[in-house]
Parts: sequence; structure tokens; C-alpha cells
Amino acid sequence: MEASNQTFVKKRNTLFFLLSGIFLTNALVAELIGGKIFSLEKTLGLPPAQLELFGGFVLDFNLTAGVVLWPVVFTVSDVINEYFGVGGVRRISFATVGFIIYTFFMIWLSAGLAPADFWVQLNAKDSLGQPMNINEAYGRIFLQSQGIIIGSLVAFLVGQLIDAFAFQWLRRLTGNRVIWVRAIGSTLISQLIDSFVVLSIAFYVFGNPRWPLVQVLAQGTMNYLYKFVVAIAMIPVLYLAHALIAQYLGREGSAKVVEQARRSTLFSKSS
Repeated sequence: MEASNQTFVKKRNTLFFLLSGIFLTNALVAELIGGKIFSLEKTLGLPPAQLELFGGFVLDFNLTAGVVLWPVVFTVSDVINEYFGVGGVRRISFATVGFIIYTFFMIWLSAGLAPADFWVQLNAKDSLGQPMNINEAYGRIFLQSQGIIIGSLVAFLVGQLIDAFAFQWLRRLTGNRVIWVRAIGSTLISQLIDSFVVLSIAFYVFGNPRWPLVQVLAQGTMNYLYKFVVAIAMIPVLYLAHALIAQYLGREGSAKVVEQARRSTLFSKSS
């Protein structure tokens, strides 16, 4: 019996380690690639959306490349919440913010290093033969503005904490049924805030030039529409994750971990 319990604890800890690794890796990479803005319509071979919002701002789905990975972060966050409660989401969220800050700090230090002459000379032209400053390109790619970094970190942390509590609130309403309701519901609640916080801080508070508030609202709405559609599209992935975990822990073991997460969440709220 003791050996069986030790095996269960080991599997549970391994599961948290793997989920945390997926969460951290995708969040960190999403921050690093967030400097590129891409056209969703062109990528999918569709005509521009040309949606008119808030006083005449005609916008297309031009999004940061980070949105490709954030749906994975949201889904894994919901899985962690399901099996390890709000406490599990809180721990990995704060740890991720710490690692992201460390990463940006090290990038900032690396950008300040004097480039070697031969490296600059070897990369003096791009693939089309046009003149290029490789050291300047390095800085432009990896160094993001202070506003974007602060905005993304605040939005990430606030969004994750709101998502965690919204997930558990919906869970108390639905019990262990309809996983997709609490997953989509919590994501849509948290991302409603996230979509506007990062833009407001990055471009309304710290922007140079500063965006008008109506433009922040218009672009935030476009971002939120995208996240709404993706949240629905990720439902099969969420159910697949639950099925794989049930297979790994066993049906009884999986139910036990879920119940422990529920009890720990209720206990933490009442204490």
C-alpha cells in the first residue's frame, strides 16, 4: 500500500513538473517572439477583415506572433488548475514572471556587448545583398520597449490569477461536469482584461507616440475576438490532455488529484 502511494505521489509530482515546463516554455517563447506583428488574414490566404470600430478605426487581424503560443499557455493553465488548484497556477505564474524578467535582463546585457568586427563584416549584407547592420538587427529583434515588457508582464500575471479564480468559481457551479464551460469561461473572462491591459500600458501609458484611447480599445477588441475563436478551437486539445492524464494516473488516481485540488482551493479560500 505504501509503495503504491509513493508511486502515485511520484506520478503526480512528475505531472506537475511536465505541465509547468510546458507552461513556462510557451510563455517565455511567446514573450520573445512577440516583437513580430503578422497578418492573420494573409497567413490564412483570406482578404483583410477591414472591421470599423470605435469611431472609424478600420482594423485587420494584425497580431503579435506571441498569440500563436498563448492559447497553449491558457489551456495548460486550465489543466494545472483542474489538477493542482489555484495554488498550482499561482506558483507557476509567479515563477514564470521571474524567469521572463531574468530573460529580458540577460538579453539587455547581451545587446550591450561590443560586437566582434568579423561578425559584423560577415553579416554586412542580407540574403538579398542589401547592406545590413547585424548588431542593430539583433537589438531591434530582441529588445522590446519598456512599455511592452511591463504591459505584457502585468497583463500576464493579472490574467493568470483572474483565470485561476474564475475557473474555480465556474467549477463550483458545474462540479466535475462540462470541462469546456469552465475552461472557455475562465479564459474569456481573464483575456477580456489581458487584451486591454497590455495595450493600455504599452501604448497609452508608455507609448511614444502615445496611442489615443479609442485606438487602444479598437485594437484590444480585435485581439479579444481572436482569443475568443481560439479558445473554442482549443476545446479538443483540452479534452485530449485530460484523457492522457487519466491514462497516466489511472481513473482513480486522476479523480483523487482533482479532488485534492478542489479541497485545497476551498481550504485556501476559507483560511
